[in-house]
Amino acid sequence: MQQIKAPDDRTVIEALHQGDERAFADNYHASLSRVARLYIADRAVADEVVQDTWLGVIQGIWAFEGRSSLKTWIFRILINRAKTRAAREGRVIPFPRFEVEVGAAAVAPDRFQPADHPTEPGHWAQPPSDPGTSAERRLLAREARERLQNAIEALPEHQRLVLMLRDVEGCSTEEVCNALGVQETNARVLLHRARAKVRSALEPYLEGA
Repeated sequence: MQQIKAPDDRTVIEALHQGDERAFADNYHASLSRVARLYIADRAVADEVVQDTWLGVIQGIWAFEGRSSLKTWIFRILINRAKTRAAREGRVIPFPRFEVEVGAAAVAPDRFQPADHPTEPGHWAQPPSDPGTSAERRLLAREARERLQNAIEALPEHQRLVLMLRDVEGCSTEEVCNALGVQETNARVLLHRARAKVRSALEPYLEGA
């Protein structure tokens, strides 16, 4: 099946200039909703923040100069509005400096490529084998997915946010740093520790797979 290529920024910007809500909904609504929920537990309130973000995008798109990607710019609007809304509920936690984050890696480092690997930094040194298609393997795969979701939800707030933006939403490191206003080193440390904890939770399902 041929993969549908996502529209480029220029195409989406032209649609947004025309007030095309579908351009926003089709390309960003689901991602923005997931990120909003990291700040705001109530789904209805998170949806209000996404709608407020849509209004901010429409009002500000004429001033968008392309200094960052469109996705980064929209995520920044969403995060600022989510923080403002969450602050009313007294649940905003200041973004930590990476030196303050403590704790050893949750999985042995030799299981993964080093951080300075030229092509696959932090990836599995030897990828887990295919879980197969038997009923038992399908059950294990389903349990692993549930374990993965629980592991992500249990992460500290900032680790979860960086992991979601980087690994779930597919943002680049630069986009994550621009959206969150953090240094690259900080983002990389948070991401590394988040990935290590998630991998640790999945180890029982990956060993001997």
